[in-house]
Amino acid sequence: MSKEQNFNLPNILAAFRILLAPLMLWFMIDQSNSIFTGWHPSWFDYMAGLIFVIASVTDFFDGFIARKWNQMTKLGAILDPLADKMLMLAGFIGLIALDRASAFAVFLILSREFFITGLRVVAVSEGKNVASTMAGKIKTVIQMIAIGFLIMNWPFATELLWLAVALTLYSGYEYVRDYFKN
Repeated sequence: MSKEQNFNLPNILAAFRILLAPLMLWFMIDQSNSIFTGWHPSWFDYMAGLIFVIASVTDFFDGFIARKWNQMTKLGAILDPLADKMLMLAGFIGLIALDRASAFAVFLILSREFFITGLRVVAVSEGKNVASTMAGKIKTVIQMIAIGFLIMNWPFATELLWLAVALTLYSGYEYVRDYFKN
């Protein structure tokens, strides 16, 4: 695969999302030492929330464009999940630092993510295909909504986080079940 084929819009969007993750985290955790002195604390939430929304939208479009325009690449297969994990990790670290998310809930979600990533690597090495399930896709959407609600400190944010935990664990079960069925 040539460099030109890797330099496509979906991969650029995924790389952009990778850059947005630490920027979002910075707005979440650097509120007291910020170069933006004089900002009301809520503006840091607004900026982090805006960055998160932009990153989430690019997540949808990079996959949609890659499939629609047949621009799926090996680099994209690496960048897209890496960008997703970095965005979620930045969000969860920031939310724990702000004391808006249960560390236990975040631990459960991240443990599942690490485990399933490892399982997918093993499956690929064995020639097995462990494709994303509908529950996995719904889990990702609910995680994103929960993170957005938690960043903005909106009502029902904690309930959404625990719903995300339940869906995360269930979709993890589906991956393990499908791995052993194959």
